[in-house]
Amino acid sequence: MAIGDLPIFEMMKQRMHWLTARQQVLAQNVANADTPGYAARDLKQLDFGAMVERNGLTLRPAATQAGHIGSPVTGSGRSLHAGHATGGEIVKKPDFETSPTGNSVVLEDQMIKVSQNQMDYQTVTGLYSKSLGLIMIALGRG
Repeated sequence: MAIGDLPIFEMMKQRMHWLTARQQVLAQNVANADTPGYAARDLKQLDFGAMVERNGLTLRPAATQAGHIGSPVTGSGRSLHAGHATGGEIVKKPDFETSPTGNSVVLEDQMIKVSQNQMDYQTVTGLYSKSLGLIMIALGRG
């Protein structure tokens, strides 16, 4: 297994792909700010539970001593699975402001979303490179 194939790296890659796709949708909103009847759009949020489910990761509590509350716990833990949506689906997001032409794009809101999206992307890429660096150090290659 390559280092980049670890589940945590796969989840970060999925997040980066989602953020890239969202940037495109937000750019379309800004480009269509004067288009009559255009409704602002956004991508459906990524479902972290579905990402964990796809990667086969589950967390289960385990009693290590007989005196633990709720013993015996082994085998009865619940996984972190929740929902099936993974994002990427375009959702029309009507804003509270709609122009007389039926356009619901508010440039200020879109620019805030664009800058937040950019910060999120920078955060994920920073986490990705730092995590990779830590693994390389642990392997004695860094």
